[in-house]
Amino acid sequence: MQKSQAVASLGQQGLLMPVWIKAALGANDRLKLYLTVLQAAVTHAEHPQHEALDLSRELTAAGLGHATWLHELPTGASRVDGILLVPELDRLVSALHEDLTLMARPVLLACTADDEPHRRVNQWQDWLDALHGEQLDKAQLHALTHGQRHDGDSLHLLIMDLHKQINKLAAEMASEVIDGAHVWHLLDSDCALVQAFMQGLHRTSPLKFDHPGLDTAATRDGEHLLLQNDIGTNDAHVLVIQVQELQITLTYSDLHVRRFAFFQSLLGELGAQWSVPESRMSSNLNEGKAYTVGTAIFTCEDTAKLTQTLTELGARIVFLIDWNRARKRLLNFVNKDGAVAVLTAAAQAEIGHMAWLKAGGEQLIFGAMQAAGVGAFRIGDRLDDVLGDVPAQTFLLDVMRLATQALLHGQPAALVADETRLLLARQVQRRTTEFDLLEEHAAYCHALAQGVSDALSHGHDGLREAAEELAARAKTWERRADQLVMQARDEAERLPRWQPIARLLALSDDVADALEEAAFLMTLIADHHQKGWNHDVRQALSRLAQTVLQAVQDHIRALSIARTLGSDSELADNDTFLAATWAVLRAERQCDELLRHARRTLLHEIDDAPSLMLANDLAQTLELASDRLLSAAYGLRDVAFNQAGA
Repeated sequence: MQKSQAVASLGQQGLLMPVWIKAALGANDRLKLYLTVLQAAVTHAEHPQHEALDLSRELTAAGLGHATWLHELPTGASRVDGILLVPELDRLVSALHEDLTLMARPVLLACTADDEPHRRVNQWQDWLDALHGEQLDKAQLHALTHGQRHDGDSLHLLIMDLHKQINKLAAEMASEVIDGAHVWHLLDSDCALVQAFMQGLHRTSPLKFDHPGLDTAATRDGEHLLLQNDIGTNDAHVLVIQVQELQITLTYSDLHVRRFAFFQSLLGELGAQWSVPESRMSSNLNEGKAYTVGTAIFTCEDTAKLTQTLTELGARIVFLIDWNRARKRLLNFVNKDGAVAVLTAAAQAEIGHMAWLKAGGEQLIFGAMQAAGVGAFRIGDRLDDVLGDVPAQTFLLDVMRLATQALLHGQPAALVADETRLLLARQVQRRTTEFDLLEEHAAYCHALAQGVSDALSHGHDGLREAAEELAARAKTWERRADQLVMQARDEAERLPRWQPIARLLALSDDVADALEEAAFLMTLIADHHQKGWNHDVRQALSRLAQTVLQAVQDHIRALSIARTLGSDSELADNDTFLAATWAVLRAERQCDELLRHARRTLLHEIDDAPSLMLANDLAQTLELASDRLLSAAYGLRDVAFNQAGA
């Protein structure tokens, strides 16, 4: 009834009548079976020594074979002082109410609000709403089950009357089915368009699994072919399509603004031109709360494009089902934009999110995070905080793909959980966030070493403006390197696995500090303190700076290899890593010798005390950078060996 009001609000009253008649007939079968189960409970309560009536076959035929509580309800019933005690009475009453609403829907749509069916259905819905607890007295039991007209109305009588009216409506509709769509009053040319829409719908409908929805109806209304899809159970969630010549007009209403925007983006890929969405309110829809309505127009150049657009429209509808529930679950792991990005990517890849929800949803991810090992995640951590935005979203999409493939092939949810744990374990093992910081810091060290080496090689030590420009750049690079160290320390306070990285960055930062100091000394030297400087002096200092630069490059090479090392690394990778770190060691020893050589040269060539002091300070600072680089290399070895399990 509520959904029909939503359809009416979109201007297409009664379009889903054939679908609802089919659903009502199924509800009729279940309602009668519920009353049979209740009668079996009465019989068992009166004669507990007799075996309860076995209704397994009937329950299975009605699609209720999985409802264990219905199978067990009769054996749990008993009588005390004339009162029937039914332990599962609340569930039975809820099922009666739900299926009564479903059965009455097409009948109420076909009559006015003042007609008798409305009055009787509302009366019995209110009666069921007031029934609580586990007890039924004689009068209540009679009101539910009797079938005598002279004894007044009963739920049983209402069900029988509704059944007659539904059969009459079904005969009047005289609908047929095209590829699963209930259709009536179509032109011959409409059939191909309906088939095109249903082709897309069937392409992705398996992704909803056992969730209700996606029933389709079609009819001709004057110049328009009308298509209606029953997306789900919410009364304000409706989609109506009109086709006239080569133009498609889609009217869509949704109680969730974010899901509306998501659907807009999906249809934008098909060339949809959307109207400005409007907010509506109706006392009979969505419990009186506001919902959003918008219209999309598709203008097609030919019939082939028209049918293709209808096919793609049909294929996208399944991704609306339980979309908001999936979005809320994803917020445990990524931010709002990230959650929508994951769901959008899942829809574009035709993976969907329903399999993930069915396989455990957020519990799959929480289980994998818990199994990732001590220090990988702490309580309250989100995936994007630990892995980064893009890796976290990619991981969640991969989990949805795993779940979809597994469930479509009939594999158990436990397998999905195992695969999710393995997937996250590999992601954590190969995480690159820490090494991104290390390599970015090393890049600043390289820029500093390159700047000092170039200045000495090209004589910038004597050009005051060039030296000051280098020092300014060096100060900026050193500050940015400091920020990376602070970032690592913040992470280490939150995640224990970051502690070795923070220590390594602190060691590396000593290299940056020494090189920045060397750049500063260049400005002092350029300020008229080159008395006695000649080719030999410049060459001695330049060789020292070039050796430090080469050591920084070897350290960067070791870093790039270390980020890929693991327990399954190739022997050649391990050897290359060790060779790079040993090159840093050799460079430090070489710098010791170069420092001694530079001091001999300085003492021999420079007589001016300030010039000699500054030149010696520069040489000593460059050698200090090589010492600090060696400490960082040893720190990197510790991190790499730990990562490789050595």
